[in-house]
Amino acid sequence: MAASTPAVRALNQAKVAHVVHSYPHDARSDSYGDEAVAALSQRVGVVAEQIFKTLVIELSTGAVAVAVLPVPHSLSLKAAAAALGAPKAAMADKAKAQRITGYVLGGVSPLGQKRALPTVIDESALVWDRVLCSAGKRGLEIEVAPADLIRTTAAVTAIITA
Repeated sequence: MAASTPAVRALNQAKVAHVVHSYPHDARSDSYGDEAVAALSQRVGVVAEQIFKTLVIELSTGAVAVAVLPVPHSLSLKAAAAALGAPKAAMADKAKAQRITGYVLGGVSPLGQKRALPTVIDESALVWDRVLCSAGKRGLEIEVAPADLIRTTAAVTAIITA
């Protein structure tokens, strides 16, 4: 079943209300977030700022973490590091990101990772009644209340956009 990903199972196990949305993934796409926005914004009735991407970062402390922010925005590595208690951060190597999370790029979800990583979610999520993030597979998104996403990922919130 397409919707049976670790991310979806994590929400089901936590008894969190959610909706899974699928769309056809174009293998030629080089911007997975933009692809999700184009496929889902009108169909689901959300704006681009309600669709969040998950980026894997390495903190100067040696920890690997995830930053979750709206697709149209860029990540401030300095702000993400500060929110997670580190002086600096850098984007994680793609292969390392996939190995640590258990997800392929374009399908990295903040939920259901191999092991729970420190997570920061851009506080803009709090202005919405629902946000979408990857369900753990390209072409699959989860719609969830921001408070539930924050709780199930044990995330902190901060302004992390550049």
